[in-house]
Amino acid sequence: MELVVNSPNVKYTDQFIEAKYDYQYTKGVENGKTVVVNNITEKLVFRTDRKIPKLGVMLVGWGGNNGTTFTAAVLANKMGLSWPVKKGIQKANWFGSVTQASTVRISDGIFIPLAHLLPTVNPNDIAIDGWDISGMNLAEATERAQVLEPSLQQQLKPYLINMKPRAAIFNQGFIAENQKSRVDNALSGTKLEQIEQIMKDIDDFKSSSKVDKVIVLWTANTERFSSVLEGVNDTAEHLKRAIKKNHEEISPSTLFAYAAISKGCTYINGSPQNTFVPGLIEYAEQNNVFIAGDDFKSGQTKIKSLLVDFMVSAGIKPVSIVSYNHLGNNDGRNLSAPEQFRSKEISKSNVVDDMVESNGILYKPGEKPDHIVVIKYVPYVGDSKRAMDEYTSEIMMGGLNTIVIHNTCEDSLLATPIILDLIILGELFSRIQIKRQEWSDDQFTGLHPVLSVLSYLCKAPLVPNGTPVDFLQIQI
Repeated sequence: MELVVNSPNVKYTDQFIEAKYDYQYTKGVENGKTVVVNNITEKLVFRTDRKIPKLGVMLVGWGGNNGTTFTAAVLANKMGLSWPVKKGIQKANWFGSVTQASTVRISDGIFIPLAHLLPTVNPNDIAIDGWDISGMNLAEATERAQVLEPSLQQQLKPYLINMKPRAAIFNQGFIAENQKSRVDNALSGTKLEQIEQIMKDIDDFKSSSKVDKVIVLWTANTERFSSVLEGVNDTAEHLKRAIKKNHEEISPSTLFAYAAISKGCTYINGSPQNTFVPGLIEYAEQNNVFIAGDDFKSGQTKIKSLLVDFMVSAGIKPVSIVSYNHLGNNDGRNLSAPEQFRSKEISKSNVVDDMVESNGILYKPGEKPDHIVVIKYVPYVGDSKRAMDEYTSEIMMGGLNTIVIHNTCEDSLLATPIILDLIILGELFSRIQIKRQEWSDDQFTGLHPVLSVLSYLCKAPLVPNGTPVDFLQIQI
């Protein structure tokens, strides 16, 4: 299905789709008890390259629950597989993906898939590779993950058994001690030598798979937070020097991101750690390479975002938010260690901050709800995560309102469609340029390297220079 817009503001060529757009917004100035609002219109042109590249994806943590489920899902959908379950026959699908399973109203009675608004990569055409600290082939790793039905695993086994992760960067100082037993596929050498090997891996994959573009995505273990140190990772130059000196505070995820940026590959962080230290963000900006993150926003946190936004917008004051989780997959095992849990706690807790700060009637400056997050590792439940939330709010005249939610979900089957969306949208935005209408065509510019437009899919949105998330964070 192809969308064609018949309008004097839209122009189609063999290479581009160009659309004129009046971006209207307001700027307000407080002057005592008066707020003066100015209406501003930016007359812009969006230009999208129509040529869809052959896309390659390299996953860090390819042999984990998310990596194996993503690979299996791409293959199952590509081959149109089905398998028996208790209720009958289940067919492969992409339910949970915004790009593949949501629609947009075009006119009365006409709804089209979001992915068809502009030319986007077909998931069936994505080539996949990656790294993992476990060298287990993907057929065995999929069995270990215990996410997919055995009958589907058996259908995919002939394809997955020949897929083996490349050696990954391992540093025990950043992930839980309990992960050590999985490590049999780790890179040796200094941090600089490890970066050079990751860059070689990217080149090798690009050459062997004949892809035009590579996106690197971290879906490996949650790391502890890195310390941001003056003279070490606070600037791009300091980060480069610290890598050469093999500084102990440069994390594996930062090394992977540095290598990806060096090769011009978009890098997406799907875990909550602070991979994007200031020096790495500066390095991405210097090289004009997209980065995005942090942490996939899947089940519990997505509900929290919607519910707290609704309550604050309705004039209700959440004062206590308590979230409890237990799960039994390897992510839960890693998060059972205090430092790794702290990374997750921060990303889950920060999700309500913008909403609270928007309402100065309900909240005094600096006031926030009591927000507690608990995660427990219960091996028996596997990938089936249980989440319980209690929201207590103040209502008028000192009254209280409490909402309690119990949520059971299959963790990796929620995260995998988000991985797909981040990849497809990340690639699409790399083909979009913008200019002011009065400028010449040679003045088109891309989106800001910190790709905050992907923030809807992340718990802790990465934004440039601490500014609010804005689609038009462009360099004009």
